[in-house]
Amino acid sequence: MDTRGRRDLLGRRIREAREVAGLSQRELSLMASTNQSYLWEVETGRVSIGIDVLCRIADAPGVRVRDLVEF
Repeated sequence: MDTRGRRDLLGRRIREAREVAGLSQRELSLMASTNQSYLWEVETGRVSIGIDVLCRIADAPGVRVRDLVEF
């Protein structure tokens, strides 16, 4: 799998975790101390994500980072 494919998969898993938790992008972005447009870019696989932000995004809906990045 190439880098773009990994970003796409990670974005889908983040979106799924957010939706299962019943959170909007705005709510998750506030909980993760990031902005909604950046979260949208992450969920659509347009940008890479740093480990600190990834941890905050995973913590917000209560999922494990490894569940999001298991390729």
